[in-house]
Parts: sequence; structure tokens; C-alpha cells
Amino acid sequence: MPKKHAKQASPCFVFNYFFCQKYWAQNMWGSNAKCCHNVFPDPSLARFLCAELTRGYFLEHNEAKYTERRERVYTCMRIPRELEKLMIFGFFLCLDAFLYVFTLLPLRVLLALLHLFTLPCCGLRGSLLLQPAQVCDILKGLIMVLCYSMMHYVDYSMMYHLIRGQSVIKLYIIYNMLEVADRLFSSFGQDILDALYWTATEPKERKRDSIGVIPHFIMAVFYVFLHAILIMVQASTLNVAFNSHNKSLLTIMMSNNFVEIKGSVFKKFEKNNLFQMSNSDIKERFTNYVLLLIVCLRNMEQFSWNPDHLWVLLPDVFMVIASEIAVDIIKHAFITKFNEITADVYSEYRASLAFDLVSSRQKNACTDYSDSVARRMGFIPLPLAVLLIRVVMSSVNVQGALSYSCLLLFYLGMVTLKVLNSIVLLGKSCVYVKRANMEDKLFERPSTAAPGKTPSRTRKTSRCTEENILMTSPPIPEPNSDPDTLTPSPPATPEQKEEEGMEGTELKHRTPKKDLLDVDRFTICGNRID
Repeated sequence: MPKKHAKQASPCFVFNYFFCQKYWAQNMWGSNAKCCHNVFPDPSLARFLCAELTRGYFLEHNEAKYTERRERVYTCMRIPRELEKLMIFGFFLCLDAFLYVFTLLPLRVLLALLHLFTLPCCGLRGSLLLQPAQVCDILKGLIMVLCYSMMHYVDYSMMYHLIRGQSVIKLYIIYNMLEVADRLFSSFGQDILDALYWTATEPKERKRDSIGVIPHFIMAVFYVFLHAILIMVQASTLNVAFNSHNKSLLTIMMSNNFVEIKGSVFKKFEKNNLFQMSNSDIKERFTNYVLLLIVCLRNMEQFSWNPDHLWVLLPDVFMVIASEIAVDIIKHAFITKFNEITADVYSEYRASLAFDLVSSRQKNACTDYSDSVARRMGFIPLPLAVLLIRVVMSSVNVQGALSYSCLLLFYLGMVTLKVLNSIVLLGKSCVYVKRANMEDKLFERPSTAAPGKTPSRTRKTSRCTEENILMTSPPIPEPNSDPDTLTPSPPATPEQKEEEGMEGTELKHRTPKKDLLDVDRFTICGNRID
């Protein structure tokens, strides 16, 4: 090419020529330039674009990968339904434990006190004054009465105005700190209550290695009072957010839920960790509902129970609930996606909660139902119940015979709701346990000690609430564990080898398999009727 024409050559043409020649010669066909020239004798930009627009590919050559990704999409679409089934079931479990504090616990306390006061008149000797369950009921009643009396010295209005005078950013930080403190209180509070119950009901002939009942009782009262104050501050902060003019604080508090997605979605989760998170979400959602109820009661009391103001509050209430539900769905959907967990795992979680409910309704259950819910979900109803009673008594003025009649009717309505809720939950729980094939675990016979021989391990086992003897029983296997797997047993002692013959004969006379629906035939709302 002459020098004159080289200057007039287009830069695009030069780039086109060298680029296409290098690309097709080296990348597509390697170093064999002759083959490239034979296939593409005239490399150009137009021919390259034509090849890019008309080339094809076959997805069926990688069928497994695309099928797996399609299943992930289907799993994400199933998550909202399966998650909400678990959330609704867990919500009614928390509601049942919460209503128990208001309905059946006062009646059980009255029956225990009546039994305590009438026992000397009956002349019964050699029997316990109170059963362990009755002792626990009286302790719960005393804790609630003392904490309610102490809550009268806390001014809710002054706390509300004190919080309202703070800046928005400061309130946002305070609310986050309160959420963390609430989780810490819930995790340690049930241990304090369990320590009190066991210290008050453990066998008296045992040499005590711990402090007495009174220090444990003081710690329990102090804990419930502090936890109730903490929830009151949370309710006051939420009330300030509702009553702010520009709703900026409420928006910031709702956006805090979406920040939770960042802290949990990109972490590795196993099934057990996801189960703990699901239980925490159930407890958090139920607690938020009670906090919203307290906010509505306080606002309605300030506006003289004007129903028009309720319609002003409802949009904000629905917005908070909707944001909570949306955050839970997004969080669980992406956690299951990133960790390759199927949506059927929520059915297993629901069956595990149902197993706890059914096992606590048995005759020889060694724990109360509300306590088992508290251990599983971290939901402790006592502080929340104390605060709700304090808010209702300060918001509603009860005077005259008509007011007390309405209060009695309201109490009977709550008892009716508690009974219906317990019956429906028990029926659903039996169905879920049967579907999960965990029915056999409920009827496993505990290994009792031979007559005249008391092994040393009986000192570390729990005492049944309806029998005054010590018995050794293996721990109930976890609902998520495989029923076929067996835990390794320790080496047998000579005494145990002598008893193997007796145990071998007992295997032939085992009781037949019971129906799961017969577990609670003589039980009404957790109270065994013999």
C-alpha cells in the first residue's frame, strides 16, 4: 500500500482486520492460521457480529445444573408458605403459654393454697404437703404478685416523655441495645427460674451443695422485674415512634429489620442453627404483637377510647407487621438457597415443636408445658404478662358492679379461648408427630432400677411430679435425631449383668403400641385428672 493511501486508511478498518484475525486464529483455532483462513477467508467485523447473533447452544448438555437451579427457584417459592405454617403454629404455642399465665395459673395457685391450708385438718401423715408442680405454681404466683406491686413504682408516663425528649439517632441506638438485652435476658432468665424450681422441689434428704430457696427466689423476682422494665422501655420507644409527626423514627426502626438480613443471610447455617433462628423469629414476632397491643392501649387511653383514633393507628400497625413478615420471608428464602436446604425442613421443625407439646401432656411429664416452650423458643411469659397487667390496670378504670361483671365475662372468655386453643393445638400436634414417625419415642418405657438397689445415677435424674420415688430414665431423644441410631452405652457393671436376665423376660411382656390420641384423653389443658 502506498504511503499516501496508508495515511488515509481508517483506524477502524485496521483494528477490525488485526483483531478479527488474531481472535479467530489464536482463540478459536489455536496457532493453526491456515485452518482459520480456510474457514473464515474474509474475517471482518460484520462476519463476527453475524456469528455472534446466529450462534446457538444446547442447554440439555448440562441438564443436571439447570434442573438444580430450577429446583432452587421452586424452593424459594415454597418458603413463604412453609415458613408461615411454622410461624402460625409457633404463634399459637406462645399464645397458649401466655394465656396459661392469666387463666389457669391463678386457679392452680388457689387449689395449691387450699390444699396446703386444709391438709392439717385431714390428718394425713407421711405425705408431702405439696406436690412439686404445686410448689412451682405458688412460686410463679408469688413472683407475679411481687413484680406487679413493684411495677406500680414505675411511672409509664414519665418514662414516655423522657424517651420522647431524646434525638432520633439516640433512640435508634437505644432500641437496638434493648433488642440485644432482651435476647440476653431471655436466654438467662429461664435458667434462673429453673434453678428456683429445682431448688424448691429437690429431695430434702439430699445434702445441699447450693444456696437456699430464698436467695433463688430473690434472684427470680429481680430478674422478672428487670425484664418487665426492659420490655416497658421497648414499648415506650415504639409508642414514641408511632406518635412522631414525620414518622422518621418508625421508618428507621422498620429499616432495622432489613439490616438483619445482612447479618444472617451471608452466613453458613446448618439445620439446627436454622431451627434456632426460626424459634427466635417466632418469639420475636409474638413479642412484637404484644408490644403493638400495649401501644394501642396507651394511645386509646390518651384519646379517651375514641374509635376514630384507632383507624389512625391501624395503618402503622399493619406496616410494622408487614415489614416483619417480609423480612422473615426474604431472610429464610436466601438462607435456604445459599445453604442448599429444602423447604421440607420447616415441616420437621413443626413436628419437633409438636413433639414437645405432646410429651409435656403425658402423665409422667417432668416439665410444664409453658416452661418447655420457654426453653425451646426463648419465650418467657412472666415478664410480658406482668407488664400487660400493669398497662391494662392503668388504662382501664374498673368501678362498680357492671365493670366487675364485664371483667368476669372477659376472664371466662379468655379461659374459653385457652381451652379451645389447647384442644386444637393438641390435635394438630398429634397429626404432625404421626406424620414425622416420632410416635414411638413417646411410649418408650423408662428403665427402672431393681428392687432394693438404688444406683448412684438416680441422684442426677429428675423426680416425677406424681410419684414420690426416684427413678432413672434415659433422656428423651431429640426429635430431629434418627430413631434408628442408638447412643453408645457405658460398660455394664456386674450388678447390671445380673439384671439382664430379668430385663430379657420383660421384653416379651411389653405394653402394646398405644394410640397417640389417647395420651391426653384424661387431661384438660395440661392438668391430669386421675
